[in-house]
Amino acid sequence: MIYKTLGETGLEVSILSFGASSLGGVFHDFDLNKGLKAVYTAIDLGINLIDVSPYYGFYKAEENLGKALKEIDRSKYYLSTKVGRYGQDGKKEWDYSGHRAIESVHESMERLNVDFIDLINVHDIEFANKEQVINETLPALWDLVDSGIVGSVGITGLPVPLLKEITEEAEDGMIETVLNFCHYCLNDDALSDDIDFYKSKQIGIINASPLSMGLLSERGAPEWHPASKEIKEACQKAANHCKSKDYRIEQLAVKYAVDHPEIATTLISTTNPENIKKNVEWALAPQNEELLAEVLEILKPVHRLTWENS
Repeated sequence: MIYKTLGETGLEVSILSFGASSLGGVFHDFDLNKGLKAVYTAIDLGINLIDVSPYYGFYKAEENLGKALKEIDRSKYYLSTKVGRYGQDGKKEWDYSGHRAIESVHESMERLNVDFIDLINVHDIEFANKEQVINETLPALWDLVDSGIVGSVGITGLPVPLLKEITEEAEDGMIETVLNFCHYCLNDDALSDDIDFYKSKQIGIINASPLSMGLLSERGAPEWHPASKEIKEACQKAANHCKSKDYRIEQLAVKYAVDHPEIATTLISTTNPENIKKNVEWALAPQNEELLAEVLEILKPVHRLTWENS
């Protein structure tokens, strides 16, 4: 495994990280024992950052991940979770108040069976009031850093410009990491525009969803995917082209994502241990540069076309 420094957090993270959203049944039903084995397999192969949220599966992901973490030496992984997005009885909830943020961290630690969170994030800032995030949520999380139960503080979200905007307006040092998804992958590299900005502020970058939530897969995007028909068709065309060359677009996409020198780590999520093994193998193998150029050409008509979070 290859490791990189995550900004100034002091965390040396693997270039692939484990996204535990799948342990909440976010994408489809799964076998819990197999899902727990996926976590163990990730750790065994050198993946050392695990990311989760109370929102994933409405607390189920944290509960299930906690079952796995009871069996893993705490020194073998860094743990990242979030505040701000929740839900119950099938209904989504948002609360970015400082009081709820502090309460949420303690609840997460109980579900996860830990007494320390390495990285706490404000989850999906596009749903929050910007001023509240800057003046209330972030300071509350820093209180937890001061109390010794949290290591570092970050923000997450889909819109690339908003992540930068909040980082610019927040006091220097308040935001140590940014996590963005679906914007450094084969069909959309918009995150790359701001990498020099984050580097200048010594902020660590976490990239998520190198397959763009299933768009960049042989199976194709799931029905619920918010991308337009145009994006889905272009990505399927690219996947079919790879298949015609006896190559999986997933391998091309994972390697593309981890290859950026200034992105510390890329999150992948699966409950299948074999998929973990494949992703690690793909991340460490050489890139197929010729095929990469062909696929990028196919995806040009939809380059950087995106969608709103929900």
